[in-house]
Amino acid sequence: MTARDLVIAVHGSAVPEAGATTARLADSVRALTGAPVAVGHLDHQTPSLPHVLADRPGAVVVPLLLGDGYHRTVDIPAVARAFDCAVTRGLSGEHAVALALYDRLRDAERAAGGAADAVVVAGAGSSRPGGNDGTLAAVRQLGLLLPVPVPVTAAYCSASAPAPAEAVALLRARGFRRVAVATHLLAPGRFTRALAAVPGAWAVAAPIADHARVARLVAARYAGAGKTEAGYAEAGAEARYAEAGHAEARYAEAGAGYAAAEAGAEIPPRVACQRETLPL
Repeated sequence: MTARDLVIAVHGSAVPEAGATTARLADSVRALTGAPVAVGHLDHQTPSLPHVLADRPGAVVVPLLLGDGYHRTVDIPAVARAFDCAVTRGLSGEHAVALALYDRLRDAERAAGGAADAVVVAGAGSSRPGGNDGTLAAVRQLGLLLPVPVPVTAAYCSASAPAPAEAVALLRARGFRRVAVATHLLAPGRFTRALAAVPGAWAVAAPIADHARVARLVAARYAGAGKTEAGYAEAGAEARYAEAGHAEARYAEAGAGYAAAEAGAEIPPRVACQRETLPL
């Protein structure tokens, strides 16, 4: 049986590097699923999402969005309905996102010459109720993953406060000198350019769309939409874990140890007793 098309719905950016980043993600997802994979854009870039879906009626649409704002809850479902396409959940709040964020942050810290003593998780921002929940979940989860507990706070590039520059300034005013920015964004764009210029930031992490964990999460969303036994076998553990509320206490113990071990770091004493492998 021919596999259903998989369409990754992305916001889009006028920055040229954004297209290259999402192309790398699409290549990884194609290799994982064996499905025909295309990218449809909501703004700034072509091809547009309606144009892509018009050629692929009945496709599975995976919103490549880290929040549940207007695009995820209104725009994408409206376009998909016109072409009889299934729409999966987005990426908001997933522990795979937090692990990708952790990896990017540690890369930036190593490039800067040392670990941060405070972290700002910078999301896109939304004025819609619940639109910032993905960033807030990333703050909680990243705080649990870091080998040494440090302050982790949220900031937003638009629509909500505080702004990243304000959050960094507030932490520096409290005496922290190595304040890193964990970029809770998917691809390069005007927001990542603004983050690179935040005054006083010790390190600024890269966006995460082309991280292997994000590709695996997108592949799991696609598999789950197929309603097949094979799809549930691949995606079921991830879905059940999310629907159970992420089991924060279990995540705190197992997740931190797992991420530290994966990064090649010594496992902190507070999680040394946990060796459980998290899904994705």
